[in-house]
Amino acid sequence: MTAPRTVLLTGAAGGLGTLMRELLPPYGYRLRLFDQRPVETIENAGNAGNAGNAAGEAEVITAELADREALGEAVRGVDAIVHFAGISLEAPFEKILRANIEGTYHLYEAAREAGVRRIVFASSNHAVGFTPRPADGSGAIGVDTPRRPDTYYGLSKGFGEDLASLYWDLHGIETVSVRIGSCCPEPTTVRMLSTWLSPADAARLLHAALTAPDVGHTVVYGSSANTRLWWDLSSARALGYEPRDDAEPYAAALLAAQGELDDDNPEHAHLGGSFCTDPPQWPH
Repeated sequence: MTAPRTVLLTGAAGGLGTLMRELLPPYGYRLRLFDQRPVETIENAGNAGNAGNAAGEAEVITAELADREALGEAVRGVDAIVHFAGISLEAPFEKILRANIEGTYHLYEAAREAGVRRIVFASSNHAVGFTPRPADGSGAIGVDTPRRPDTYYGLSKGFGEDLASLYWDLHGIETVSVRIGSCCPEPTTVRMLSTWLSPADAARLLHAALTAPDVGHTVVYGSSANTRLWWDLSSARALGYEPRDDAEPYAAALLAAQGELDDDNPEHAHLGGSFCTDPPQWPH
């Protein structure tokens, strides 16, 4: 599959969407931006544009996923979709249902109607959050580990993966579901030494997911090449993903400030970290 010319980026005003608005265009993508909140473009923010197209030059659609007319306009003519839209933390089930479950269904229906053949779905490590934490650096947790969501949020990501599988089997829409770890400029907790996905590696992974041939429905973990990595990245590497970053340079300072992970601490015992507490705590 050649690199898509136009990619719809949902959730473009969110944290990850904002990062990818700058990092994806240099790979040759022209972005169409979709969010229920106004998107502050690079042009409006006063920054220089990137190669390929500046986010300030991108088409912007401000609407909710429940707006079927606006969503139909958003997907029309695009070559692929990167779906980040939705609630990214725990919330009451009714809100998760509307934004993450019904919203993702609306997106897939719009893609089917428009003939879009490739979607990259932002799943989450929280779909398997109650899986016990392995020894640091073992890389033992594969994508075939049973799903054990740690929140309604994690539950919604499991639904999204299954919906993607259904639309591949039923309608031939290919999806790469990325179980994103902790995507931020630098790790801020000891847990993130294992789960960190640098923004630059996130863009590399998305590019691989958008361009790899014959993905059907593929599930991958989204992480950098961390020394303390918990997850098996082989399915991501099979797409052509080659992570270049490692959280280890941040380890000494974080360990000195926070100490080692302790399995007797409920925030440390499972993959989902503080999401596995009642009530869930933040950050990712």
